[in-house]
Amino acid sequence: MNIPFSKTSTIEKENITSLAFGNHDVLRDEQLKIQRTRKLKRAEKLGNAYKSKTKILFRSMKGLYRVETTVWATTEQYVSLKGGVLIPIHCIKSVDFY
Repeated sequence: MNIPFSKTSTIEKENITSLAFGNHDVLRDEQLKIQRTRKLKRAEKLGNAYKSKTKILFRSMKGLYRVETTVWATTEQYVSLKGGVLIPIHCIKSVDFY
């Protein structure tokens, strides 16, 4: 998914708690939703085993944001980051590793 970086803002994970999120999934295609879930589970494994960081692109009510962080846990509805910060999975557009 190629989204111009100029249309996204980088955010520190500690500031995510100040954002409001919508109720609708940002992905419409079921295959993309399955792929997103698989990538989040992999990010969780990499984060816990190797402390690897993950790039997450997500939408809040204010716009698109990207965060580079360690994924600690993934539930059916949320991704948990270090410090207890939660991002609703339905708001995540893409997940990348490095």
